[in-house]
Order: sequence, then structure tokens, then C-alpha cells
Amino acid sequence: MSAGSTRNDRLLCDSHCHLDFPELADDLEGVLDRAATAGVARLVAIGTGRAPRDLEGALAIARRHAGWIRATVGVHPHDARYADRALLESVERLAADPLVVAVGETGLDHHYDNSPRDAQRTAFVTQVAIARAVRKPLVIHTRNALEETLEVLRTEGAADVGGVIHCFSEDAAFAARALDLGFIASFSGLVTFPRGTEAIRDAARRQPADAILVETDAPYLAPVPHRGRRNEPAFVAHTARAVAALRGVAPEDLFRITTDNACRLFALPPC
Repeated sequence: MSAGSTRNDRLLCDSHCHLDFPELADDLEGVLDRAATAGVARLVAIGTGRAPRDLEGALAIARRHAGWIRATVGVHPHDARYADRALLESVERLAADPLVVAVGETGLDHHYDNSPRDAQRTAFVTQVAIARAVRKPLVIHTRNALEETLEVLRTEGAADVGGVIHCFSEDAAFAARALDLGFIASFSGLVTFPRGTEAIRDAARRQPADAILVETDAPYLAPVPHRGRRNEPAFVAHTARAVAALRGVAPEDLFRITTDNACRLFALPPC
């Protein structure tokens, strides 16, 4: 099966993967071939970095595989300490590219605090403004900063463009509050983990059908039965099947629903 081809019963979108990270970039053609064989029809490659040149990695991949890959561009909260004027101007410039479908991932991470919290907030606020300027959705990372994340989204007018809470790791109540601001939820391999993820699985079960995505967050968080290995887009099928089981629907229906949602949110090419 060639890259980007699909089968009607296995139509999938990995809505969040880091294809330019070394773990995947060193085997990119193999990664893409395995994704296509697994029925993945669309990929959203997340473009982040600490320097202007880093931001272009995902976009470069999208340019080489424009039939089925699109990119985002943004400064991750871990890297917010590097978000000087030049880096944020690069985000704004690249965000206008037709192959860039969203701004991010951006947000707040008060668990690791790899960047000072004031720097995280400043970079986040600036990227919400960029997304509004280019009229593209946001990809949001939030950890141990739920109230602050919702506050920024609300006060900075993020509902004008909406977006997604990626790698959703909270409960159904938070998902509902995010949805009120125009942000849907993307579920990762966490829903397949047997312990410590009850609230996440409940959120996946309760999330409205038109507001749910699936993702890998590759190369991280490989789902069962690949837990502990390098993650890659082909494995999104395991996450999608787990979400389907939680919701009591056929896997092929969940594949179609989440792919349709991703195509709508990110204005992806029709499958």
C-alpha cells in the first residue's frame, strides 16, 4: 500500500505526531509506509522548536508528502524560555503557509515547569493572538494548569478559532468546559493503559461524537500492546479501537467519525 492510500474499513487520522523528532525522522519512510499499511489516511505533523529553523521541520515533511500530511507550528510550553521575538515572528510567518493547519502545540505545563511560568503564559497568549490573526485552530498542551489554561483561552478570545486539547489526560468535566470554549479532545494511547487512567477513559466514553479525535503523540506514549516501545502513527489504530470499545461502537465507525472531525477542524484534504 502506498503512502496516503486508504481502505474504506480502515480510514484513520493521527491528529498529533512529531514526525521530525529524531526517533521517527531517522526512519521516516518506514514510519510512513507502516502508517499507510495500518490504514492511516491523514497525519498532522506537529512543528515545534527552540529556534526559528527548528519550526520548519514538520512543514518540510508536509511539503514532501502534501497528499496526506499537514503541519502545525508553535512553541511548546517546555520551550517557552526560548520564545523571543525572532522565534514568535517565525511562528507567525510560518502559520500563514497553506500547509500549516494549526498553531501549536502551545499551552501551559506546570508539572515539569521546564520554562518559567510567566514565560509559558506570555508565549501562550502570543500564540493565541497569532492563531486568531491567521484564522487557524490551536493545538493545546495543558498539564497541572487546567484553570490557567481555560482562563487564557477565555480571556484571549481563543473561541474565535477553537482547536483541540491534545493528548487528553483530564476528566469529562474538564472536557465539557473546554468544549464550551470551542476545544475538542484528542485521545492518545493513555486510554489503553490498564491503571491510573479511569477518568480519561470516562471522558473518552462521554465526549460528544463530533468533538473527539485520536492521536499517537509519537514517538511518545505507545498504546497497549506496544507500551514501552517507540510510538509511531501506525499505532493510532490501537487507540482508536480502544476508544470504540469504550463507546460501544464499531471500530470502523469510530475511525470514520474521528477522521471526519480531524478533516473538519484542520481543513485537511478530503479522504
